[in-house]
Amino acid sequence: MFEAEVPMEHIEQAIQELGEKYQQDDFSFALEHLGGGYQFLTKPAYQTSIGILLKQQSQKRLSTAQLETLSIIAYKQPITKGEVEQIRGVNSDYSIQKLLEKELIEIKGKSENIGRPLIYGTSGKFMEYFGINTIQELPQPKDFSQPENQIGEEKE
Repeated sequence: MFEAEVPMEHIEQAIQELGEKYQQDDFSFALEHLGGGYQFLTKPAYQTSIGILLKQQSQKRLSTAQLETLSIIAYKQPITKGEVEQIRGVNSDYSIQKLLEKELIEIKGKSENIGRPLIYGTSGKFMEYFGINTIQELPQPKDFSQPENQIGEEKE
């Protein structure tokens, strides 16, 4: 249709202006940078009300098994189902199937190992779901503070 080239700084300026406009209290949504692009998302103050209205809560929930499987794939990708099962210690067929259906993971190829098993990794929808732009933004183990194992009372 229009074959004109738009300078990148014009695009960036327009995105910045839109972002500023929708940050105002007049709007229940804002422009957010996610998954390597931009999306209009509900502001936190309105999420509960809109979630109830649209009944999205039940559709977005992940089971504990799915969350475990997704975590392993996210941190260890690219990874095969066999490797996921070795880490979890249980069969992961159902969890992987459900994560594929929800488009949170995708098939990235085939391994060179015996039997050429499928290799899995996270998808763009995973990034959107968790509100990150890159896998490097995932929390690292050092970000989780756990009290050391102690027996008895603390010393004062």
